[in-house]
Amino acid sequence: MNESIDAIGAQFYATKLGVYDEMVAKETKVLPHWERFMAAITTLGSEQLELRRREVQRLLRENGVTYNVYGDTQKLSRPWRLDPVPLLISSEEWALSEAGLKQRAELLNLVLKDIYGKQRLLKKGLLPAELIFAHDGFLHPCVGALPEKQRQLIVYSANLARGHNGRMWVLDDRSQAPSGAGYALENRIVMTRVLPDIFRETQVHRLAGFFKALRKGLAELAPHNKEDPRIVVLTPGSLNETYFEHAYLASYLGFTLVQGDDLTVRDGRVWLKSLDGLQPVDVILRRVDDSFCDPLELRSSSRLGVAGLLESVRRKNVAIANPLGSSVLENPGLLAFLPRLSRYFLNEELMLPSVATWWCGQRRERDFVLQNLDRLVIKPINRTTGNYALFGGQLSSKEKEQLRATILAKPHGFIAQEQVGFSTVPAFIDHHIEPRFAVLRHFVVASGDDYQVMPGGLTRVARHQDDFIVSNQAGGISKDTWVLADEPDQQISLWTQPTRDVSLSAVTEPLTSRAADNLFWVGRHLERIKSSARLLRTILPKLLEVQELKDPLDAQCLKVLLRALTQVTGTYPGFVLGDAEALAAPQNELLALAKNANRAGTLASSIQAFAQTAFSIRDVWSQDTWRCVDNIQRRWQQRVVQNECDLEQLHKNLDDLITGFVAFIGLTTESMTREAGWLMLDSGRRLERALALVALLRATLVQRHEPALQNQLLETVLVSTDSLSIYRRRYRSMIQLPMVLELLLMDESHPRSLAFQLHQLSKHISDLPRERGKGLLSEEERLILKAYTDLRLVRVSELVKIELDSGVYSELENLLSSMTERLWQLYEVLAQAYFSHSQVPQLMTPTQSEDDL
Repeated sequence: MNESIDAIGAQFYATKLGVYDEMVAKETKVLPHWERFMAAITTLGSEQLELRRREVQRLLRENGVTYNVYGDTQKLSRPWRLDPVPLLISSEEWALSEAGLKQRAELLNLVLKDIYGKQRLLKKGLLPAELIFAHDGFLHPCVGALPEKQRQLIVYSANLARGHNGRMWVLDDRSQAPSGAGYALENRIVMTRVLPDIFRETQVHRLAGFFKALRKGLAELAPHNKEDPRIVVLTPGSLNETYFEHAYLASYLGFTLVQGDDLTVRDGRVWLKSLDGLQPVDVILRRVDDSFCDPLELRSSSRLGVAGLLESVRRKNVAIANPLGSSVLENPGLLAFLPRLSRYFLNEELMLPSVATWWCGQRRERDFVLQNLDRLVIKPINRTTGNYALFGGQLSSKEKEQLRATILAKPHGFIAQEQVGFSTVPAFIDHHIEPRFAVLRHFVVASGDDYQVMPGGLTRVARHQDDFIVSNQAGGISKDTWVLADEPDQQISLWTQPTRDVSLSAVTEPLTSRAADNLFWVGRHLERIKSSARLLRTILPKLLEVQELKDPLDAQCLKVLLRALTQVTGTYPGFVLGDAEALAAPQNELLALAKNANRAGTLASSIQAFAQTAFSIRDVWSQDTWRCVDNIQRRWQQRVVQNECDLEQLHKNLDDLITGFVAFIGLTTESMTREAGWLMLDSGRRLERALALVALLRATLVQRHEPALQNQLLETVLVSTDSLSIYRRRYRSMIQLPMVLELLLMDESHPRSLAFQLHQLSKHISDLPRERGKGLLSEEERLILKAYTDLRLVRVSELVKIELDSGVYSELENLLSSMTERLWQLYEVLAQAYFSHSQVPQLMTPTQSEDDL
C-alpha cells in the first residue's frame, strides 16, 4: 500500500474489484491530482485528522447547521455531518463535467419552455403525451403562464455517479427547488477554517462566484426590468428538512425569508406583509413545491402557498425561480428521451449520459422490462411516500408477479433503470481512511446569457461499507468538493462591485409579522427562563439550610418560596395545590421543574421553546448569537435533562444557564440595529419581566407575615431579582417593605423595576410602525399609558397600610392584580395589531418534500 495512505491509518483502504476509486488508480498508486493533498494529510497524521474532524462537527453544530429527518417522532434537528477528507476533481475532469452540465441545463430549459408553451414535442411525437400528462409535476394551469425569457429554468442540479468504467452518469435531474447549494457553501467555509493551509496550497476554485451569479440571475428576473428588485426566499417553515439552508441562503444573499402567510396577492401583485405595511415583491426564490404554492388554482388543501400567486405570474407582476410547473422535468421517464431531444434541440449528443432508462408506456420497452426484472430497478414516475425504488433482484417470486401485474395495469406510470455501480471515494471513518460509495450533486444557475456551474458541489457518501444509500435521510455523510485550479483562484466577494462613484442610500429590511411574533416570543421565553432560574437558584440554598439546621422559620420561608415558584412558573399543581408531602420533600418536584421537557412551564420546556422559536427566525441572528443559543440548549440538555443531576449540580448549572442568557442579551444588544426587530425582541422581554416580577411579589409580599419571616422573604425577593446590592447602596439600612416596593415598583432608574419595564414598553410601542389617526393614541399606547400612569400615581405608604382583620396588603394586591390584567390586555392588543398572520403548520407533508439530500 502507498506510504502516504499508510501513514494516516489507511492500511485497510482496499479498493473493490470492478469498482472505480476516485483516489487510487491502480491499487497502490494515488492519482496525480491527489498527491499534494495526501502528502499534506500524511504530515497531519491520523490523530490530528481526528481532531480536525471533531472541530468540523463542533463548528457545524455551533453554526446551527442541521438537517431535519421525516418521521422523526421527536421532530429534532439532526446535526449535519461532514467528512474532513474532501473529494478532489482535477481541472481536466471538471472541464468535461462543467460543459456537460451546461448543455443539460440548456436542454431541460428548452423542454420546459416547450411543455408549457407551444408543445411541439408532444405534437411531433418526440415526447409521449401520457408520460407528461400523467406526471404530478405537470401543472395544467401553468400552460402559457411562463415568462417570455430566454431561460426559464433558473436553478438546476443533477446527481452524478461514476461507473466502473470511469465514466460519469447522471442519476437524476432536480428542477423543483434544488437543495444543497447552501450546505455546500457551509461545508466550504468550515473546511477552510479547519484545513486552511492545505486548502490554500491545493489551489481550489472558490464558490463565491456562483452565488454572485445566482444573485445576479435572480435580479435579472424582475418584471419590468426593475433596477433594485425585492427578492424573497419562500420557505415552508422551520420544520422543513432543509430549513437551515433556506435561512442561511436568505441571510448570505441578503434576501428576506418568508413563509406563505407573510405574502398576499392584491390587484394581481404580490405583497409582503410587514410591520411597515405592504411591500411589493418582485422575485420569489421558492423552496416550496410548486403544486403547494397557490391553493386557489393548484392544490386547494395547501396552507403553505399564496392564493392568487399564479395569476400574478400570468400578469407578469412577479417572477418565480424556478417557475411553477418546473417539477415536470424531474419525471424519471424523461431520461429515456433526452438523447433524442438533445439532437432535436441542440443537434448534439449528450455529453453527460443518463443512466439507462426504459419507460414502460412503450410496448417494446415494457416487454424488455418485464423479461428482465431481476437486473433492473423499478420506479414509479411519481415519487411516493413509500419505497421509491424496487430492486427486482431482491424480490420474491410472488412479489415479482405482483409487480408485473401493477406495471401491466398502469404501464405509463413506471420506468425501469439499469442497476449502476457507484465509484468509491476516500472517507475518514473511525480513525482510518476507507473507501465509501459516493454520489455528487452539482449546481447550475442561469445568469446573463449563459449558465454558470458551481465549481464544486455536494458530495455524499454512505456511512457503512458496501452501502449504496448515501442520502442524509439514511445517515449519509457529506463532503466538500474541491475542483482544482491550474493556478491560485482569485478571491471574489459576493458584495464587491467595480469601483465607481455611486452614492447608495441604506435600505431598512421589512420585518414580517411572523418574524416579529417570533422575536417577541424569544424575548418572552428568555425572561421567563431567567426569572424561573433565578428564583430556583435562590431556593436551593434555602432548602439545604432547612435540611441541615431544622430551623422552623427557615422552613416556613421555604414553603412560601416553593409556592411562589409554582405561581411564577405556572407549573400547577406543583407546591400550591400539591399535598403536604411535596412541601416536606420538594427535591423531586424541583428536579422535575428543571428536567421535564414535556411539562409546560418547566425550565427544560421553556429552553426548548426558546431554541425552537429562535431557530424559526435563524436568518436574523449573527453567527455569535446563534452559537450562544446552541450552547444554552445543548448544555442544559446534556448536563441536566439527559444526566443524573442532583440539587448541588443543578445549582451550578443554573449559574451557567443565567450566564448564557446574559451573554445572549449582550450579543443582541450589541449586534442588532434599533429597528422593528429589536423593538419586538425587547418588548417581549419587558412584558415578560414585568409579569414575572408582579407574580413574584403577589406570591411573597402581598400576604402579611410576622416580622422575622417577612425580613427573610424581602431579602430573598431582592436576591432573586438581582437587586440586593442596589438596595444596600441605595438605602443603607435594614431591609424594609416600603423601600423594597419603592425600588422594585417605582424606581425608573432600576432596570429590574416595574416602572422601568413599563417606561421601556411605552417607548418601544411609540416607535413601532402603526397607522394612527392624527393626534390619536393607538389602543396599545392607551393601555401602556394607563398602566404607567396608575403606577406613577401610587403612594408606597398606601400600599403597606395595614387593615384590621386582613391577612393581606389589599392595596398592594389590587395594584398588582390590575397590572397583571392590563399587561395581558396589552399583549392581546399587540398580537392583534402586529402578529395577526394566519398560523400555518410548518411541517411539510410527505407528498410535499424537497429533493432528498
